[in-house]
Amino acid sequence: MLAPRTLSLLLSASLLGFSGLTLPAEPPPHPHHPPPQPGLNGSDGALSADLPVALRVFSVDYHHVQAPFEIVLWIMLASLAKLGFHWSGRVPAVVPESCLLIMVGLLVGGVIYGVRHSAPPTLSAEAFFLFLLPPIVLDAGYFLPGRLFFENLGTILWYAVLGTLWNVLGIGLSLHGVCLLASASLGDVSLLHCLLFGSLIAAVDPVAVLSVFQEVRVNEQLHILVFGESLLNDAVTVVLYKLFESFLRLPSVSGLDVLLGGCRVLAVGLGGLCVGLFFGLVAALTSRFTSRAPVIAPLFVFLYSYLSYLTSEMLHLSGITAIVTCAVTMKQYVEANVSEHSNISIQYFLKMWSSVSETLIFIFLGVSTIQDIHMWSWPFVFSTLLLCLVWRASGVLLLTAVVNKLRRNAVTFRDQFIIAYGGLRGAICFSLVFLIDDFPKKRLFITTTIVVILFTVFVQGMTIKPLVELLDVKRKKRALPTVSEEIHSRLIDHLLAGIEDVVGYWGQHYWKDKFEQFNRKYLRRFLIREDHQAPSSILRVYQELERREQRGDEEAPPVDPRRHGRPLLPEEMDSIRRILSRNLQRFSNKVGGRGSSGTNALCHTLSVTAGVRGATAADAGLQQTRLAPGRRCGAAQEAPSLTPELRGTMHTSHCHAPATAGGGQRVQWSPQSEGRTQQVSHSVLHKPDALTGGPVSLGSGCESGPRTSRGPHILTTPSAGGQNR
Repeated sequence: MLAPRTLSLLLSASLLGFSGLTLPAEPPPHPHHPPPQPGLNGSDGALSADLPVALRVFSVDYHHVQAPFEIVLWIMLASLAKLGFHWSGRVPAVVPESCLLIMVGLLVGGVIYGVRHSAPPTLSAEAFFLFLLPPIVLDAGYFLPGRLFFENLGTILWYAVLGTLWNVLGIGLSLHGVCLLASASLGDVSLLHCLLFGSLIAAVDPVAVLSVFQEVRVNEQLHILVFGESLLNDAVTVVLYKLFESFLRLPSVSGLDVLLGGCRVLAVGLGGLCVGLFFGLVAALTSRFTSRAPVIAPLFVFLYSYLSYLTSEMLHLSGITAIVTCAVTMKQYVEANVSEHSNISIQYFLKMWSSVSETLIFIFLGVSTIQDIHMWSWPFVFSTLLLCLVWRASGVLLLTAVVNKLRRNAVTFRDQFIIAYGGLRGAICFSLVFLIDDFPKKRLFITTTIVVILFTVFVQGMTIKPLVELLDVKRKKRALPTVSEEIHSRLIDHLLAGIEDVVGYWGQHYWKDKFEQFNRKYLRRFLIREDHQAPSSILRVYQELERREQRGDEEAPPVDPRRHGRPLLPEEMDSIRRILSRNLQRFSNKVGGRGSSGTNALCHTLSVTAGVRGATAADAGLQQTRLAPGRRCGAAQEAPSLTPELRGTMHTSHCHAPATAGGGQRVQWSPQSEGRTQQVSHSVLHKPDALTGGPVSLGSGCESGPRTSRGPHILTTPSAGGQNR
């Protein structure tokens, strides 16, 4: 502490020489303390605060601000490097951003090493896991495309859990074989050490994957498979790492220990899920009461998310699983409760926070590479590099061959190649390797991990974009979806859920529909303010698209307003309606032919002619009634009044129940309206709240035979004269 204070005194004296203050020379070292000198404190030689000799106007106290000052400088360096990257012309098209940031870190680390002749500062595991990783995972979870993620959740878990186990065991056992073959130099590396190293080197880093794949812009399904797998892969690898670390500290490992370890892995994952779900619901409930203090509304998003992560880490659960679950759970309710300004604040702050953390991680990866602790072994390093590629590729091929038998949209071989090639390593395995307890080959593990990270980020990260173009992999659609596309997508969801309900198959659409009913009936009423409850799901779709555009896919080019599609001619609409009617009737006969005459028939054709902008049947306020076979449609309640734009006069034909073998019956609904019309033809299914979340249920058809507990409904509307037909 003496030298900085002496420097401060000298600098003060040189700047304030006019004051007449004379600073004495530093006394020579003496075993006893010299007597205090005039104007100086007797303990450490600093200027006394109460002497009237002279008053310091300027002074330097670097140690007082050293920690925050250096943190700000590092963030400034990382931000300037990122800014320079985006202003570097054609470089971003060739070199990924992560590669350039690592190169900047290597340069800074080399300069520090050359000046200080000692190793530069490293990124500690505690700083990484507690401060840098949470904002990145929170950003990924909050902006996770929920529809794609949950539609591919089974495949993602298949890759993340079984694929990670495949890689960890394969790499660990293979490296143990390499150590046995090279026993002269690697004989002191045990099997548990190899499994521990395999668990950390198998960690696919979501930071590196997200950084590279956002620039490559692959299609949505491939992106969510790679990114979702890397996100959940980290949770699995961290749990396995801690498990093998516990095994290493035991005197011996028995079969009971292995069984308890498997239970622990399951408990850690499910525990993190429950913690994240709890904090997500609490955050949603809290946001309901922020109308009188909207300024602090965004704060709860960050606090509850970070609290879920810290609580899970405190309980030795999966913090990554907890914060992702918390973000996914609270998103739809928080966005509905807070104002648009608060939503924009949340979105920009999350993006800024995660971007800064990501940039610092890559900078410190480069800086930390310049170390004195490296140990080299050709067999171990190159075997690890080769085994990482081989085991990941074989795992993707084998697991995809199984999962493709259960998927409607098979994962193509090109996509499999990109999934296998996109397994980039990053800061997670780098941080985990420094947490290993000291043993003779720890430095070899550190060196090997750095080599694997640099190879995957530079070689695989720089070549994946040319490979995507060479293999002609399907790219991401560059325009935001329209309201019409979203409505049709939801219509298809309801259609598939109704088909699954009719045929008795409980698939993902069936359970998704059950959750939507539960969410609409209980969760949204309890967690969202009454004045923010959207009366129609079409309005919610529009609001969601508006929020998406505001935060929006700034990389998506603007849509040319001059491009308008040609409206369909009446004869074209008639042709479409005839084709749909014929195909749906065939499907109805096939489904009806599978059961007895007492089973329910499936499909009827619904022809909707609405007013301007295409009002849907549910927006017209349609009511449902149950029909007995062979009878005309019963009386329905009066439909609520419509807006002028959506007003139309609608009527239905009477319901026939012919005695067919399959029990198929047909209902033809031919509404009428004035002005410009738009016809939509779709099947009427057993589907409550088909599009708008209103009181309408679209039935799966008329009943033919005795009713069952899951009997169908039929759709009726009042005609122009107020009578039902």
